[in-house]
Amino acid sequence: MFSLQNKKAVVTGGGSGIGRAIATLFAKQGAEVHLLDLTIESAQDAVDEIQKSGGKVISYACNVANHKEVIDIFTKIDNIHILVNNAGIAHVGKVDTTSESDFDRVMDVNVKGVYNCLYAAIPQFRKSNGGVILNLASIASWVGIPDRFAYSTAKGAVMAMTLSVAKDYINEGIRCNSISPARVHTSFVDGFINENYPGKEAEIFEKLSLSQPIGRMGKPDEVAALALFLCSDEAGFITGSDYPIDGGFIKLNN
Repeated sequence: MFSLQNKKAVVTGGGSGIGRAIATLFAKQGAEVHLLDLTIESAQDAVDEIQKSGGKVISYACNVANHKEVIDIFTKIDNIHILVNNAGIAHVGKVDTTSESDFDRVMDVNVKGVYNCLYAAIPQFRKSNGGVILNLASIASWVGIPDRFAYSTAKGAVMAMTLSVAKDYINEGIRCNSISPARVHTSFVDGFINENYPGKEAEIFEKLSLSQPIGRMGKPDEVAALALFLCSDEAGFITGSDYPIDGGFIKLNN
């Protein structure tokens, strides 16, 4: 079950964190994985890990916010079967403490970046007679998160795009779903805490961990397992859905 043999999978932001876990698992299940990250160097550890395990992987330096870069890379890959829109950035701030430049930066990566990859992928899916798209949304698409105005706005857009694409291409054999993680422990989270809460790292880490009713952050491998299911043939009857993977955050926080 959950074989990805003979499938080409594109994973954006695949060099670290959730993207790396997804890329590694997909390669283990037989996919030819194409990693997009800001630089070749930032993806190298993921490439080395996959190759060491005998997996097939190719990496590309790509700014997903750059329309031409994305189209050129997708054209080069050709005939893809799976797209995972994982690349994203965070921002701390309310609407009146979010500068225009910060708002634009988050929208460029988290919204336009997803659009660019969707735009480039659809013609490739048609060549492959269908395909699967998985977008990384967030619990911020579902509930209000303090001090996350720009990020919440962007992830709400990702969920809306998921529904739109699922509807528009259902008759072309293209499925589109999303995942909404709560906090997942990655180096990104550690860096985010260090940058925004200097001197309070341990306190903030514990606070963020306990905000999930299950009492901890998620693990990248747990998100990757859900991604594998949704991108496999076993999930062939699923489209236009979002799957929270949140330790009970959305429904059990009162």
